Amino acid sequence: MHDPSSTSQHARTGFDFVKGLNLHPNLDANIYEPNTSESVSITDANGLDVGSGPVGIRAPEIPLMEHRGGRHYRHPRRFADRGNEDPRRDPRDVEEIARLQQKIRDLELQQERLDDEETETDSFIRDGDLDHDFPPDHEEPTNPFVIGASDHDLAHLAGYVQINHTIGARMLYYFFQSRNSKDDPVVIWLTGGPGCSSAIALFNENGPFHLTKNSSLIWNDYGWDKVSNIIYIEQPIGTGFSYSSSKKDVRNDEKGFSDDLYDFLQGFFKLHPEYVKNDLYITGESYGGHYIPAFAARINKGNKKKDGIRINLKGFAIGNGFTEPGIQFKADIDFALRNKLINYQDYIRINKMGPVCENATAKCGTNGKKSCLDALVICRQILDEILNIKPICAYDIRRQTCYDMSSFEELLNRASVKKALGVPQGVNFIPCSRLVYHAMMKDIMRNLEVGIPQLLEDGIKMLIYAGEYDFICNWLGNYRWVKGMKWSGQREFEASWVIQFEVDGKEAGLLKKYGPLTFLEVHDAGHMVPMDQPKVSLQMLKMWMDGKLNKNKKNSKLQLNDTL
Repeated sequence: MHDPSSTSQHARTGFDFVKGLNLHPNLDANIYEPNTSESVSITDANGLDVGSGPVGIRAPEIPLMEHRGGRHYRHPRRFADRGNEDPRRDPRDVEEIARLQQKIRDLELQQERLDDEETETDSFIRDGDLDHDFPPDHEEPTNPFVIGASDHDLAHLAGYVQINHTIGARMLYYFFQSRNSKDDPVVIWLTGGPGCSSAIALFNENGPFHLTKNSSLIWNDYGWDKVSNIIYIEQPIGTGFSYSSSKKDVRNDEKGFSDDLYDFLQGFFKLHPEYVKNDLYITGESYGGHYIPAFAARINKGNKKKDGIRINLKGFAIGNGFTEPGIQFKADIDFALRNKLINYQDYIRINKMGPVCENATAKCGTNGKKSCLDALVICRQILDEILNIKPICAYDIRRQTCYDMSSFEELLNRASVKKALGVPQGVNFIPCSRLVYHAMMKDIMRNLEVGIPQLLEDGIKMLIYAGEYDFICNWLGNYRWVKGMKWSGQREFEASWVIQFEVDGKEAGLLKKYGPLTFLEVHDAGHMVPMDQPKVSLQMLKMWMDGKLNKNKKNSKLQLNDTL
């Protein structure tokens, strides 16, 4: 019987920011300021040294949170207006098809180059390049400490777990004990990408503290550690500070990364057996809509097979996720029209791309590999078209520009912080990994909804929540796949009332629930609900875990209307 905990290694170091940060004189504010005396070499997006400068200056490999299959082109070539002409007879379609075919060939060549490359990247280093051996296991942190003043105590750890069934992969995590009770549920957070660091959420969304523009740490009164023991995992391998001695450990599908996460959790609970009895919930956002269902299914399978330590999985929550591409890309067009990102003439033209995208996605589900790259290129044209017409922030349609999250990258690349985390020499932090993204490209267009019904039937509850102003993984597409999912409670869910989700007596969202399935549209939020609505997101998490999310029986005057 497979027991990944039997050989797991683990570095448990204190997550000692104090060594790299100077305590702010205003102790009551619990603010920490950066030590700016250090300097490091400046590297470009490919890891090449281009000089020296202040700590952390680094060109990101790809835009933060490069969800849904790639960056948004600033000026993509537009489909020509065709009016009522038969598109099959329009010679401009020949040019468009040729352009799409060239994009597909380019993607295939990129993957071939990545497969053939022997050079190291930030997260893939040769064993001989390590400046020290991997730290041994410890029953207690080697350098534990508590941040806080009289009313703020925060016990926390960070370190590595060696992943079984790999050549040399080690996955980094940040663990924060609940400010309420060690008996609170264990919550896992997975950021999407694919290949984007969970430190994005830790420092900008629902972590115990936030990072200001001048790299000071301030307490987050709505951190999810107030109601849970929370683990932020850097995954898949190659993400953030997680690394391997071999690029063969890079995963390219949901089976690979879910097996690695399962091995991680087995190793974590071996070292922290006091948390095994706690309820466990998996949470995350965006491409987490792929990660989370696969990980939940892997845990469920392991429990049924009595495969290692039994994990007390109770549920999973996905925020503004990307789960069912065929439905969600089509919904982008309807969402754009509803929110006046495009006019009706644009809608008629772009909507012709919907069936083509759906067909391509269906082929990906059956054939895989090259057909999935075809689907990615074809469906991404929908986003490019809309964003070319209305160049707004795809993560929040209220914004013209997106988020600046560079400060946490600078913090994590400080030598003092990396030393405290036990990060080997040669491994640098980047928010999103190009290598991981390209490795996962054939997985992007797969439908991960297919494994969810069995989880619901087994009594594992699911929360799908979405900020109303996100475009890239909008509430409309998420609601459509949830409502259309085939399971024993589908009819009852569809027939259930839409009720108000209230926080402090005010409507904060629209909620629909039946049995283990809950959908929540969150008002006044974009792609990152915990950042835009921190108090609402904390209340949502606690009430959902407590089974009280629908305690308010007040029907809403608004409805979740998923038709035009």
